[in-house]
This record gives sequence, structure tokens and C-alpha cells, in this order.
Amino acid sequence: MFLNSSSSPRRSFSIPISINLHGACRRQTRELVHTAGTPEPNCGRKADGRGGQEARTQMLESSVGEDRAILLGFTMMAFSVLMFFVVGITTVKPYVNSCWEKASCVLWKTHILEEWVDCKGVSTAPCLKVQVNLSDSNQETFLHFDEEPVLLGSECFYIPKCQMDKESLQDEAQLVQNSLQSKLGSNLSCFSNNDTHPNHVIYTRKYTFRRALFGLMWPCVMLGGGALLVGLVKLTQCLAHASSEMSTEATGGRLTSRYTQGKLYRLLQRSSLQSPS
Repeated sequence: MFLNSSSSPRRSFSIPISINLHGACRRQTRELVHTAGTPEPNCGRKADGRGGQEARTQMLESSVGEDRAILLGFTMMAFSVLMFFVVGITTVKPYVNSCWEKASCVLWKTHILEEWVDCKGVSTAPCLKVQVNLSDSNQETFLHFDEEPVLLGSECFYIPKCQMDKESLQDEAQLVQNSLQSKLGSNLSCFSNNDTHPNHVIYTRKYTFRRALFGLMWPCVMLGGGALLVGLVKLTQCLAHASSEMSTEATGGRLTSRYTQGKLYRLLQRSSLQSPS
């Protein structure tokens, strides 16, 4: 009786102990699989989140700088168009309309008018007139320093700068007259325009091809600089977009490979757990 009673408890406790051991083993294997599969995506998400924030800040900063660069480029192009308009009116148009041809003149007579002319509405100034004879036609004409007095309808060769001191104005005009009188009867190179201004010749041309080209150079440089700036910014944006697409595709491929590797790992773990049973 004693032996039977002592052996029966051992048999009754053997089954629950084995069940508890199998359950503990299964829980341990599940925890191992879970811990092996989950940390990598979490770390990846955290890293991706930090990288995404940094990428967003960089994109915002770059977009602000690019917008400012594009605005600067378009502003430069707008100012270049305005400069083209101004230079075209002040320099190019007078040069195109200028039809002065080289001629030979003989200095004939110089004199200062008794009646002084208006000087910019501030004061009056003496007017020095110079008359020459054209060597080809022997025609008496008025000599001017450049085209501007001819376009204004003045017959003066030289007018001193406006100032209130009349004695200094008179002395300056007299000095120029004396220098010209020393060359009376000598030949001078001049420019004539018999079609538009038959009674006027000029000593030198103010509106020349060189001056017109020099005036157009700065608007062209500004226009080219603005267009180049906008083009470089657009090229940079295209390259950045292409690189972002390539990096997105590469990241998607890595995530897909990680997902497939984790899935295979879980399948192998399940098969290894089911095979001993």
C-alpha cells in the first residue's frame, strides 16, 4: 500500500512538468524570432525619420536659395532689356541716322557774337562761330565740334560751360578763338552731310560704331549673366531630382530585400520548430 501510494504522485506530476517545459521552449523561440526580426525595421525607421528630417531641411534651404538665384537672374535680364532700350535711344539710333562723310575743309573766319546765348536757363554764355570752305565744292559752311549742336539747331562751334562769372566766360571763348585764328587758311579734316545738313560740317563724330558697340556690350553681358544663372539653377534642380529618384529606387530595393530576408528567416524558423515534433 505504501509503495503504491508513493508511486502514484510521481506519475500524476510527470505530465504537467513536461507540458510546462514544452511551453517555455516555444515561448523562448518566439521571443527570439520576434527580437531577431523586429529591431532592424525599427532602427531603420528611426534612421529614415532622422534622415528624412535632415533631407527636408536641406531641401527647404536649397529651394529658398534656388528661388533667390532665379529671381536674381530674371531681374538681371529685365534690367538688361531696360538698358537695351536706353542705349538704343541715346547711342544706337543717332549712330544709325548719322550719315556724315569725310571731307576736307579750309578754315576761313572766326568771330564771337556780341549777343550771348542762353546757357541751360541759368545764365548766358558767349557763342564762338567758325566758318570754313569745303575743298571739293568751295562752299562756305559753319563748323561745329560734333553732331550735337547741329541736331539742336545751333550755329556755335564752342560755348563755355555755364557759370556766373562773365569775365571768365569771355576769356575762355577768346582763348579758343585765338588758337583757331593761328590756323586760318590751313586745311582741316571734317565731316559733311550734304543731304540733311548742307550748310554745316563737324570736326569730329560723337556717335561712332565703337561707341555704339561699347554701349551695347554691358546690356549683353547682363542678359547673358542672368540667362546663365537661371540655366545653372534649372540644371542643378534637374540633377537633384534625378539623384533623388535614383536614391528612392535604391532604398526601395533595400527595403524589399530586407523584407524578403526576414520572411525567409521566419519560414525557416517555423520549419525548424515544426520538424522535431
